[in-house]
Formats: sequence, C-alpha cells, structure tokens
Amino acid sequence: MTAEIEAEQQEPMNKYLPELLAVIPNGTIFAYNLDEKNTPGGMKVRWKIRVATGPEAQRAEARQAEAIREALVWLRKHPQATTAR
Repeated sequence: MTAEIEAEQQEPMNKYLPELLAVIPNGTIFAYNLDEKNTPGGMKVRWKIRVATGPEAQRAEARQAEAIREALVWLRKHPQATTAR
C-alpha cells in the first residue's frame, strides 16, 4: 500500500477533542474494511477495534503482550520460516 493511500485512509486524531474521545463507552467496537482494490491480490482486510478501559484494558494489554512475546520467541526459534526463498 502506498503512503498516499495510507494517508487517505487515516483520520486525523487532532480533529477530535480529547473530551469526546473520553466518552466512548467501554465495549464499543469499531470495524474498518479496506477497499479490496487497494490490497495485494484483492485480499479482504478488516480491523475490529474494541474499546476497553480500566481493569479490562489492563487484562487485554497483558494478553496482547503475551501474544507478542510468544510470536517473537517463535520467530527466534524458526528464522528459516521467515526468510524469502
């Protein structure tokens, strides 16, 4: 994806007041679908973002950190699986 396309798809966060962002209810889900014409091979790409605050956010952050750690350990053990052939 080119930088121009990425710039078009990102919303500038400075257009929202911090007070507005603070009132998004816990558990809100935002879903974004990329246009298939702008993805490699027409692949469907979707992000789902769930808003979490307080203790729930801390648990989600811990799960995410553990998943990243596991992925990095796997990559270190299997470097040949990640190199181009």
